Amino acid sequence: MQNKSSNTSLILLIVLLFTACTSKLATHSESSQDTKISSSYLKNIVSTLSSDEFMGRKTGTPGIEKAANFIERELQSYIKTPGVNIYRETFMAKGLETSNIISFIPGTDSSLKDEVIIIGAHYDHIGESKNDETDTIANGANDNAAGVSAALAIAKHFSASRTNKRSILVALFSAEEMGLLGSKHFAESLSEQNIKVYCMLNFEMIGIPMQNKDYQAYITGFDSSNMAELLNRHSGKNLIGFLPQAQEYNLFKRSDNYPVFDKLKVPAQTISTFDFTNYEFYHHVEDEAEKLDYQHMADLINNLIPAIEKIAQSKSQEINLSPSN
Repeated sequence: MQNKSSNTSLILLIVLLFTACTSKLATHSESSQDTKISSSYLKNIVSTLSSDEFMGRKTGTPGIEKAANFIERELQSYIKTPGVNIYRETFMAKGLETSNIISFIPGTDSSLKDEVIIIGAHYDHIGESKNDETDTIANGANDNAAGVSAALAIAKHFSASRTNKRSILVALFSAEEMGLLGSKHFAESLSEQNIKVYCMLNFEMIGIPMQNKDYQAYITGFDSSNMAELLNRHSGKNLIGFLPQAQEYNLFKRSDNYPVFDKLKVPAQTISTFDFTNYEFYHHVEDEAEKLDYQHMADLINNLIPAIEKIAQSKSQEINLSPSN
């Protein structure tokens, strides 16, 4: 494990990995679904991150530092082949030192590995809430330990399978609840170093299924790119749909996809299943691990992984912003 406190060292690590000899990397088949992500795996991640020990994971507290250490250890356990690296991107958020936790999985194709697919989720939460006199810890199971579990599951898959011709950067963000500060810092770093980002998929509040929908999840900024169309085509399912409330409440600008889109002008969108009717514990002390549906989460992630594989393997630039963007 490499812990880097400076952005220069952090980005130099990426550059060195980009220029590594591709022939030394393990080779794998075009698609790898030998192992499925289990509901028990996801439950373990969410239950750990949303336990009282982490004290609501507020930025700048010992609780979020414990969460960062847990995420680092988890990512480290996934490394099966040379080239995969883990590091911290440390920054100041309103006077508080905190870190994004990053896993970099180099692409295996010499002509595509300089293009990066970002898989994101924020791991911070609000710490405490005063809406319950007997419990003050806002554990943040759905918001956003659930999203973190999806990002970690995808990191686990690609770290082992190495079916990604494009490189994958799994980014777990801090300080989202303070105004998307972690992802803003991250996007600035990538911009300064001219890293070529292909697209970003961010995960936010996926712990409860939607009702009376013919799709499993929605994507914010539905019309900003052809991302939803590609995910559905590559998965062979009606996986991602349009949620009117996401447009009504401008959710596209309210999660960590937006700083990447705004700074780098690439397709960057968030996948979610929170539809304003199916979960009443947003920023609430009762946002607890036992309330989530882990089989739903596993089904969603296992349906997404083959689609992300195909996006990471396509020789042409499939994903494009809509002309209006």
